[in-house]
Amino acid sequence: MTVEQPAQPAHTAPPPRALPGGGQSRLHRLVAIVVDKPGVLNRVSSLMRARNFNIDSLAVSRTDRPGLSRMTISLHGDDIAVEQAAKQLYRLIDVLKVQDVTAEPTVEHELALIKLRVTDANRGEVLKVIELARGRVLDVATEAVIAEVSGSEAEVDAFIAIVRGFGVKELVRTGAVVMARGAGSIEEAVKR
Repeated sequence: MTVEQPAQPAHTAPPPRALPGGGQSRLHRLVAIVVDKPGVLNRVSSLMRARNFNIDSLAVSRTDRPGLSRMTISLHGDDIAVEQAAKQLYRLIDVLKVQDVTAEPTVEHELALIKLRVTDANRGEVLKVIELARGRVLDVATEAVIAEVSGSEAEVDAFIAIVRGFGVKELVRTGAVVMARGAGSIEEAVKR
């Protein structure tokens, strides 16, 4: 008599990844003023990796002050773990200032370029949707249109959801950049 063994699943999903801190995870936005030199981005991202954070988006650009860059880091984690990560970021030699602007009133903006499939039959509809979303048409080809849309992350997500039905051929997003509202300035707070 043979006993049948239960079939093994072809693929088992990996166990869920533990989020840093173990508390309630939410989106955080960190702004860092750093020295503009090679290797700084690698040290910042390595620190986040070592603390088991996955960076949702990272936007880096020069500031108005020569030799300084500004990073906007978007990541998920609990408040305590993100606070600890921000403190460790501040200890890096080339990081001059770090601010968690998650709980502050901010202006947030993101840019996306979306290449959409079009036909002669739906081109007018696609162009109208882009116009209604306050987007811009950057390129029109026989079978595709490239649209630019900007706004909060939620606004960009909503636009992508609307146009997904036409067919997204290609998509690129900048990630959010944020600035705290009011007269305060992280850049002015940097002592050099």
